[in-house]
Amino acid sequence: MPGPTDGSTRAMGVLTVGALVAVTAYTVALGSNGWLWFGWVVLGVITLAMVVTRDT
Repeated sequence: MPGPTDGSTRAMGVLTVGALVAVTAYTVALGSNGWLWFGWVVLGVITLAMVVTRDT
């Protein structure tokens, strides 16, 4: 099965950065929420895995 395309990897990166901005804004406005940060970390790990496996 082929790896993800450059377009999907790029879209995942944009989504991850957008999620970071949203979680940071939520934290500043309403206070920290551990589940949001946990979700962002999971999203970041998935994005990193997509970037690492892109060329294989």
